[in-house]
Amino acid sequence: MKKVYFLQTCDTCKRILKEVNTEGFEKREIKSNPISEKELAEMYALSESYEALFNKRARLYTSLGLKDKNLSESDYKKYLLEEYTFLKRPVFLVDGEIFIGNSKKVIEKLKEMPL
Repeated sequence: MKKVYFLQTCDTCKRILKEVNTEGFEKREIKSNPISEKELAEMYALSESYEALFNKRARLYTSLGLKDKNLSESDYKKYLLEEYTFLKRPVFLVDGEIFIGNSKKVIEKLKEMPL
């Protein structure tokens, strides 16, 4: 199973999708086609944390005052399902492994995978 969840308007996502061989991947643009509860559960099973999937750099995170709140895992799940911008992106699912976000370390590890 190979999937990638990304945001079409994100320049960083575009750059990473060009760098990584995504041939054979199921590609999901999360703004036009938001993630489902089932897909989020699949990501959670691999990451073991909704917080790890959560984008704390989203503008909405600040504007809603979420940084000043003590959020639980169920809060993170709720926000991830409500608003696409809260998913840290891109998210790659590759043969039972998950790669979350755009840090250099994550992308280098992804590139080492036999895709």
